[in-house]
Amino acid sequence: MSLSINPVEQLSSEVKEYRKAEYSINPLFINRWSPRAFSDRNISDADLLSILEAAHWAPSSFNDQPWRFIVAKTEDQLKIFHEFLNPFNRAWAEKAPVLILIASNKKRENGDINSAHAFDAGTAWGHLAIQATLLGLSTHAIGGFDKVKARSLLNVPEDMELHAVIALGYRGKKENLAEDLQARENPSSRKPLKDIIFEGKISL
Repeated sequence: MSLSINPVEQLSSEVKEYRKAEYSINPLFINRWSPRAFSDRNISDADLLSILEAAHWAPSSFNDQPWRFIVAKTEDQLKIFHEFLNPFNRAWAEKAPVLILIASNKKRENGDINSAHAFDAGTAWGHLAIQATLLGLSTHAIGGFDKVKARSLLNVPEDMELHAVIALGYRGKKENLAEDLQARENPSSRKPLKDIIFEGKISL
């Protein structure tokens, strides 16, 4: 199922119980969270490309755009991705109709090391997640996968770092998850803002 509300207009009912911003922000940021329950409803190519286009427009150091997206959307492609997910993540992520491996080039075009490549790829992932939410889709970033196996199966060169596999799809029913995951299928809260902000210097 997809949320029936417009995420830029109001908070969804499911996040109101778990999330409250301390200061005024667009509801879009509160409505975005990372579920594990996905339906098998297909994603249109237009929506998928819109989501990747948003990621494509993320800022990057020297405009190097080091991010790379390896997309699995066919049955054969998804089977390969399932091979390198760890068992815990595969149990729920194999229901998602699209999986995207985010990687980034560690070198600039002139051969120099790009020390900002991971930071920039993370920014692109944020753009991707927000655009997906705008389209009524959900995302969940997965760090638990065999990078060595993924690199081999997907023919990823050594000068690219593998970061996360993104499960993308429409929300499913949490009752379809394993029992131990159903209780966790809720939006997460956040630490108080005062705990992560330091003025001038860090003081512990």
